Amino acid sequence: MYVGRTSETILNMASFDDFYNDLLELVNKHEKSNTPLKIEKDLETDIVKIFGENVTALARAKNGLNDMTELAYATAEHHPYWNLLYNCSEIANIVLEKWKSELSKKDANDIEWSIKELKQSLQKISEKINDSNI
Repeated sequence: MYVGRTSETILNMASFDDFYNDLLELVNKHEKSNTPLKIEKDLETDIVKIFGENVTALARAKNGLNDMTELAYATAEHHPYWNLLYNCSEIANIVLEKWKSELSKKDANDIEWSIKELKQSLQKISEKINDSNI
């Protein structure tokens, strides 16, 4: 009986498309009240982002990078591309944090270290590619 109730609940749940349509109605309601909003959607991957009127390109870049950084932190180190993603995100984080100011000597050193890590990781990947083509 419990399984039946669980299946019933799943069948009654709204789809992401239904949620998105409800969200559009809500956004339209707020836009009529002069609250400018921008929506970006990728319905194939069930992603919707809502931005307010004061969002900047820098804020959006930082927000997108947070997603990439989360993947880099959550990906197991044994994944062949983990170190590439991790070090790219570290460089990008430093650059975006200092976008409106100057990079420090420590920042430059951290970027240089990440670049060395990137080169080493790419070399390992390239060696595997070359070994598999023999």
